[in-house]
Amino acid sequence: MADVECRGTESALSDCKKRVSGKCNHSRGAGVTCSGSPRDPPCTHANDASVTCTKYTGFRLVNGSTACDGRVEVQVLGTWGTLCDSHWDLLDAHVLCRHLGCGFAEAVPGGGHFGRGTGPTWRESFHCDGTEAQLGQCPVTALGASPCSHDRDAAVICSGDSGALRLVGGGSRCDGRVEIFQRGTWGRVLDDQWDVQEASVVCRQLRCREAETAYNPPKPERGTGPVGLRGVRCAGHEPKLTLCNTSLPESALAAGIAKDVGVVCWGSRQARLVNGPGRCAGRVEIYYRGSWGTVCDEGWDLPDAAVVCQQLGCGGALEAVGSAGFGSGSGQIWLGSVSCSGAEAALWDCPAGSWGEPDCGHKEDAGVVCSEFVALRLENNDSCSGRLQVFYNGTWGSVCSNSMTPQTVSLACKELGCGDAISLDPFPTYGTLPGPAWLDRVECGERHSSFCQCPSAPWHPQSCTDLRDETHITCQDREKIRAVGGESGCWGRVEVWHRGSWGTVCDDSWDMLDAAVACRQLGCGPAVSALGGAAFGKGTGPIWLEQVECRGTEPSLQHCWARPGDSGSCRHKEDAAVNCSDATRGRPTSSRRESLLVIICIILGALLCLLLALLAGQAWSARAGRRASERAWEPFPEALYEEIRYSPALEKQGRFSISGSYSEGSLTKTQAHYEDIEEEDGAGSAPGTGEQEGVDLSSLQTCDGHQCHHELQGRIWAMISSGAAKSTV
Repeated sequence: MADVECRGTESALSDCKKRVSGKCNHSRGAGVTCSGSPRDPPCTHANDASVTCTKYTGFRLVNGSTACDGRVEVQVLGTWGTLCDSHWDLLDAHVLCRHLGCGFAEAVPGGGHFGRGTGPTWRESFHCDGTEAQLGQCPVTALGASPCSHDRDAAVICSGDSGALRLVGGGSRCDGRVEIFQRGTWGRVLDDQWDVQEASVVCRQLRCREAETAYNPPKPERGTGPVGLRGVRCAGHEPKLTLCNTSLPESALAAGIAKDVGVVCWGSRQARLVNGPGRCAGRVEIYYRGSWGTVCDEGWDLPDAAVVCQQLGCGGALEAVGSAGFGSGSGQIWLGSVSCSGAEAALWDCPAGSWGEPDCGHKEDAGVVCSEFVALRLENNDSCSGRLQVFYNGTWGSVCSNSMTPQTVSLACKELGCGDAISLDPFPTYGTLPGPAWLDRVECGERHSSFCQCPSAPWHPQSCTDLRDETHITCQDREKIRAVGGESGCWGRVEVWHRGSWGTVCDDSWDMLDAAVACRQLGCGPAVSALGGAAFGKGTGPIWLEQVECRGTEPSLQHCWARPGDSGSCRHKEDAAVNCSDATRGRPTSSRRESLLVIICIILGALLCLLLALLAGQAWSARAGRRASERAWEPFPEALYEEIRYSPALEKQGRFSISGSYSEGSLTKTQAHYEDIEEEDGAGSAPGTGEQEGVDLSSLQTCDGHQCHHELQGRIWAMISSGAAKSTV
């Protein structure tokens, strides 16, 4: 950008008058020092700055008649070069024209229309959707691209900034609120009778086909800047909006209230592939009437998929995927019963049912896999070492090792989620390759952030034929894992490293076997608990694994059976977590200590309850035994007393008991009576048994009458129990 002339009222530097020139170098770069405003609000983390880095440091149009048409040249790390026109299209050109302040792209002439360039011809192909601010924000591929000469340099003719239009606030460059560029600044277009005739002129001027809808944006979407055009009447055939009647009298404008105006053009319809493993595979979605929606798989087949692949610049169709093979979408289902012949330019050009009225649900969303879909893998039992292979045109093939550099191997390892490369391993065995070898001379450098951006020899199924030319690599940092959100590295949200970034694990079927593997992989002790429901907070970024099913003996989670986490069925509110014992300290973590205290309290409480239950059982058994004994004793004493009452001694005792006392003489006679009984019984007994079986009445001499009666009764019962009393009676 050179010779910039601003008035000071412009909202951006690109809105100022300028000239795009290649005659200015970095030694004449402009700078600025701004003063801070004392009224600026305090800065918080909500105002954190961010940057997007790109290797493309400059864009320009060369050898044209104005600054807004010419040969496209791109500066890569300080070196200017041209682009090949093989994949250069209007969407890419629209982004470049808008970036250069030249309106929109009117044409993309090929065949070196603005002459042959000099310097390198970059093999990069840009894949813009038209909404990006600059080419550096568009997806880029270069892998397998054929060499291109300067006879095929890409070019563009932009509309220029005078009377240029743009649509803002929409989901594409062909829908949104209308703004016009006049006198060095962008202004709003206001009207009180805006209809499809004016909208048709806008859409035609922007190369967005015909108008679909003319509308006045709701209040939140209205502009706030200067007004560029107030009141316009078009017949509908004008090539530019400025050629319509814009000199309306004040009386005509006073009849209504002029408001911001907007349009939706047929060119706003877009297609994309989402939730797939690459740019050219995924669920089919269509942008229509301001929102993205899916396509029903009813009647979905290869001709339909072929139209989508060709429309997106992804080659031919390899597979038409149904039944939400790339996950269920959300929102509107725009199309159903699509029936393409395969020759249509866009999916909406095919016969289909009414827009927005298909009879199906999101479990029937359609998807595609195109021939330009590219993926990498290492073929071996170990996912981070082995033979490097690339998926192209529907088959896996080898990558030849000619011109293979450490940067290339390192980038492959990072893209596979295996860290950096340790070695490029030679394969000593001579032989012929059993399958295709798609690529050779892949040369990745510091400016490449993806394997697909690296230049190489063109795609060919026999790029090499000798087994010794295959690429065998070993990567380090394989299967990385971490625990996030806890106080130590042994408990927290589980995150795994894959494809160069950290992602979470879904808690579907997450259990102690899975947690045991995760804890072992983390280098911690045994698992204490397997947690779900984002117990340590919601993660960010991708969800790499779903429905993990470990046996508990695997060395890592990556060795367990699991589904890829790209189905869209799991959200970060379901992130899995673990609580492991801390192996480095030989004691549980604080979280585990708290858990153990709870467990110990529960166990002690259970033991106490069990002990109380046992004691209660024993007490009940003893009480029941006593009651049974008392019931067993009751008949015998009564029967015994019946017999004893007939003896003279007991009759005499009864007479004494009536008087309320016993005399010493009566006790002596009673004792002598029972001694006679003992002697008669003892005559037939063994020596020494009389003391054990007889009744000792000496203690009765000190008791009163009532007490002696019961004591006598107890001793007689003891004698009966031992058999002595029975023989006496």
